[in-house]
Amino acid sequence: MKRQSVLQTALFLLCFAFLAVTQEIAQAATPEARIADSAKILREMAKQNDASTMADLIRDAKGIAIFPSVVKAGFVLGGRYGEGLLLKRDPQSGNWYGPSFLTIAGASWGIQIGIQSTALVLVITNDRGMQGFMGDNVTLGGDLAVAAGPVGRSAQAATDSRLKASIYSYSMSKGLFAGLSLEGAVVDTDQDANKAYWKKEMSPQQILARRATDQRMAPLTREIANLLKKK
Repeated sequence: MKRQSVLQTALFLLCFAFLAVTQEIAQAATPEARIADSAKILREMAKQNDASTMADLIRDAKGIAIFPSVVKAGFVLGGRYGEGLLLKRDPQSGNWYGPSFLTIAGASWGIQIGIQSTALVLVITNDRGMQGFMGDNVTLGGDLAVAAGPVGRSAQAATDSRLKASIYSYSMSKGLFAGLSLEGAVVDTDQDANKAYWKKEMSPQQILARRATDQRMAPLTREIANLLKKK
């Protein structure tokens, strides 16, 4: 029994270390670096043939959340952590608002080992989804319905999918583009990054009432425009 207790303690400490490494690797990017990395990942996604349906969804979206690097680490117990940003879209004018900065975190249990980094784009399809992202935190699959985003060139698939979930997720890992399941992941407002970027305390509601016309946002809004040209 004593040996079993020692092994359990060792396993717990090892899992804790993996979770700590996950957060340490994924964090510490400045707001400006997150914007630049978000523009880069959208440019890479736009090159994929299967990205056309994601573009179809974004054309009618209420907003998007982009996490350039979500690091997942695990040894039996696993965790993921990433930092990103949120943009709100006015469907009538097509204008973008923000950015408000976010974090994403989650845990998992099962046969898993190693560390992997994945870029993530969440397409927010309705007002309920946007409201959820403006709170202190929201659990994907709990507070808001989330599903792996459809891929391919079928516009009808995208139209049908919008009726079923508030959030659709897309990932890019090692050059592979696909939908991704995020059940149980928690998205939270990054107050420190918002203050660093906007130079004062602001709520997500206040931030997302501001047009994304700052020169620092130009590379990202340009890549979004290029993506939306994809047929």
